[in-house]
Amino acid sequence: MTDLMWSITSVAIAATIVLIAILLFWKIYKERKSGFPMQDERTQKITGRAATYALYLGSYFILALLWTFFIGHVFYGWPEVEAGYPLIASLLVYNVSFIVLRWYLGRKGE
Repeated sequence: MTDLMWSITSVAIAATIVLIAILLFWKIYKERKSGFPMQDERTQKITGRAATYALYLGSYFILALLWTFFIGHVFYGWPEVEAGYPLIASLLVYNVSFIVLRWYLGRKGE
């Protein structure tokens, strides 16, 4: 990428992150102002299930990428992708943190 293109892309990514943060804070502010509870037991259970499914989907996606890179490199002669170790590290962080948090929260009783 050229320096100008990289600068424009960086500014666009930063602006998108700031916009999402502003919208999130605005939503939280409106919910608090309405007087209704933001989360009840049902919402927490649904959020927990969604987080679990998201963890599994993310893990399977990273595994699929790893296998694609591996099979492409070994059997089809694709160039070696330098993202292998970061993908493995992120997969480990996903799964180890999930296992530890599930064990801790299950033991705590919440």
